[in-house]
Amino acid sequence: MDAMEAAFAELDLMEKKMYTEVAKKHGIDRTTLSRRYRGITKSKAEAYNSQKLLSPGKTKALIKYINNLSERGLPPTHQIIRNLA
Repeated sequence: MDAMEAAFAELDLMEKKMYTEVAKKHGIDRTTLSRRYRGITKSKAEAYNSQKLLSPGKTKALIKYINNLSERGLPPTHQIIRNLA
């Protein structure tokens, strides 16, 4: 469990949220902890995942389809791939 997750777990147990105290204890910036806990901001990894155009499952399916076309001697053009995505 990383520091942010531990801080979230501790905040979940508190009736009155004391962000400053928990942030100091776990070595996290108070503002970052508060914003992430309240769902205002996301971590960089979460933000990156939400910006992807295709889900991992759709990406794998598209790659499989492209490879299948290539094996049959029908390599797709960029336009075909854009239309499939």
